[in-house]
Amino acid sequence: MMQEAGVRLVHPRGVKARASKAARAFTLIELLVCLCIIAVLVGLLIPGLSSARESARSAMCLSNQRQMSIAWQVYADTYRDYAVPYNVSTGPLGSGAPSTNTYWWGSFTGPDSMVIPETGFLSRFIDSTLNIRSVYECPSQPWGTYSAQPDALAANPQPTSTYGYNGFYLSPSRVPGYSSEIGFRPWRRTADIRTPSSLFVFADAMLPRAPLLRNSALLDPPQLYMRGYGWYQNESPTTSFRHGGNGAAKRGQGRVITARADGSVHSIVAKPEWLVPGFMIGSVGTTNDPHYVPDAAEWPAN
Repeated sequence: MMQEAGVRLVHPRGVKARASKAARAFTLIELLVCLCIIAVLVGLLIPGLSSARESARSAMCLSNQRQMSIAWQVYADTYRDYAVPYNVSTGPLGSGAPSTNTYWWGSFTGPDSMVIPETGFLSRFIDSTLNIRSVYECPSQPWGTYSAQPDALAANPQPTSTYGYNGFYLSPSRVPGYSSEIGFRPWRRTADIRTPSSLFVFADAMLPRAPLLRNSALLDPPQLYMRGYGWYQNESPTTSFRHGGNGAAKRGQGRVITARADGSVHSIVAKPEWLVPGFMIGSVGTTNDPHYVPDAAEWPAN
């Protein structure tokens, strides 16, 4: 068949190729819609990832405190059922030389010395050394998010522990700063603890300080004791409700993880009246019984 004059014949395959290429291209509107969908999906995914990370940190904290609780019990089994002392200070009497302070987490001598983790009272019974991301550090309160204690290490800050030990009840004569007032109380034997399923041995702990929190290896009770006066409210408690993520903190519903004298580990959600204003730190309850000092009612009132 003859081609008509002035008419150009186009191969059918070329028409199909150009049409297919045009169909594969995105318009600006389609691209914007895709970007919006991706942004929405990312927004939905990020809180889930944050929650998963916090769940993992909480699980690690539970594991840490369970290990410390087991080591605490093994220590008692080794030393005639006596609970781990919070602190023992030793040194040459009358020499003027710095004494060595040994805690449940390690020891140091003098203000400029390095912490020696191997000499802590729990060190022989736990498979971990004292350092960043060790069993002594809660993953929700890593090194760098707080200033170091004790004060003697201020010139040479080093990590010790972000967990508090209930030395106030378990070894009252071995708690610096408190022993002059409470040292008359007995050093506890594990067999004598009345309510081991309720008594805190370890818990998340921190001191409410600004701009940086300070770590505390001592778990203070909600009420302190003074001879001749009795019990009074603790204005600087140390139980830290740091678990649950930023959302829980904003709602005042953070959680503290606690290790009990019976070897169990539990988390407890904060109540607003337990907390120091402006901090996720306080006490579980407003009285010492049953978690901190279960026999508080038996201490002399004056």
